[in-house]
Amino acid sequence: MDDPYKTLGVPKNASEADIKKAFRTLAKKHHPDKHAGDAAAQKKFQEISGAYDILGDKDKRAQFDAGAIGADGNPRGFDPRQQGGFRQGNPFGGGGFDPRAGGFKFDFDQAPGGAAGFEDIFADLMGGGGRRRGGQRPAKGEDFSASVTVSFAEAATGGTRRIVLQNGEQLDVKIPVGVKDGQVVRIKGRGGAGRGGAPNGDILLHVSVAAHPGMTRDGNDIRTDLPVTLKEAVLGGKVPVPTLTGTVSLSVPPNSNTGTTLRLKGKGIGAHGATPAGDLYVRLLVTLPDKPDDALRDFLNGWPADYDPRGKTR
Repeated sequence: MDDPYKTLGVPKNASEADIKKAFRTLAKKHHPDKHAGDAAAQKKFQEISGAYDILGDKDKRAQFDAGAIGADGNPRGFDPRQQGGFRQGNPFGGGGFDPRAGGFKFDFDQAPGGAAGFEDIFADLMGGGGRRRGGQRPAKGEDFSASVTVSFAEAATGGTRRIVLQNGEQLDVKIPVGVKDGQVVRIKGRGGAGRGGAPNGDILLHVSVAAHPGMTRDGNDIRTDLPVTLKEAVLGGKVPVPTLTGTVSLSVPPNSNTGTTLRLKGKGIGAHGATPAGDLYVRLLVTLPDKPDDALRDFLNGWPADYDPRGKTR
């Protein structure tokens, strides 16, 4: 066998997670069950398994890196013609010396952490169908993690997004109504396959909510600012206001001032579970025209303006 690092396509400083990921990908691609009768695929699969037997075990990897053992797992300088050799019967277990066999054997019952990780990986690859000597020990499937960024409106009203899992699978997931920025949503049963009758793992979906240019969230309520003209503020009237579900008409009472806050019931975060829909709070901003208005200037020149708005703060 070639250098196990080259066989798995990973650098010598690869992490345990990178090695496991590379092995999982290659093993899934070349597994004999997918290439019935293909001798080349079977040989490739054996090489991949042999490489992971070394690099997936901390002790063996350290021995290989130190030059104590070769790519075949045998000590450097070992001559099988003189010593009886090594046999690597089962590519899915850990190594152990067997004097009756005159060499090394593999054992399915090796504790997790060494090459027994094969069992966990192949249970995932083959849909939980891997078999263990003496019966398969039940174990819940692996939880997968994924991240998604949704719009402010999607967080408020819900939606559907397509995500890509670690194993390359694409999945449409439901974004729940009212999801918050930084919240982790658990999608049950869509993770790795369980073993021995145990349930599948879950997907842990980490949600980020993008900011809205004109709205902020306050619990289940939404707050926004709405510019109004001086005429609308003084005389009152109907003005359009955007909401997450479309534009609605808002009644501005006469003599409204900047800071006056009006409520649109049920126009906040959508109802979810036992939580009712929130409200939309609209704060008015009295705004003068951008360009000079001669009529307004003439009116104000003749207006006594007998009130002092600054007196309230003295």
